[in-house]
Amino acid sequence: MTITLVNPEGLPEVGVYHQVSVASGSKLVFLAGQVSVDADGTTLGEGDLAAQTERCYLNVATALAGAGATFADVAKLTVYVVDWAPEKMPLLLDGIARASAALGTAITPPGTLLGVAALASPAHLVEVEAVAVLD
Repeated sequence: MTITLVNPEGLPEVGVYHQVSVASGSKLVFLAGQVSVDADGTTLGEGDLAAQTERCYLNVATALAGAGATFADVAKLTVYVVDWAPEKMPLLLDGIARASAALGTAITPPGTLLGVAALASPAHLVEVEAVAVLD
């Protein structure tokens, strides 16, 4: 395994992600931000943060597979949410949980959540990008 996820002593265990990932591989994979679209570019889950989050993570999984990777190879995620407020956290976590269930894996690499004013399309509420490491 090229990625080891760690919660160092002295930092809180958050539960939905790990604080640190240690990469031992040599091939870096950088994914463009994935939004809630299908293969034809049609926006899915319009107005539904949980549904769009789920689709973003499924699109990340598809992009990873295209590079020969899985979520087990992800060293870092960055999540951008339009007009972020803490009250949106349950919807975001629901979408992640649904994607995890669909993929049959826990998605817990270190991550950064950023609130943004807008994304490229007004219909998109969330965007997820990833960095993975392979041997």
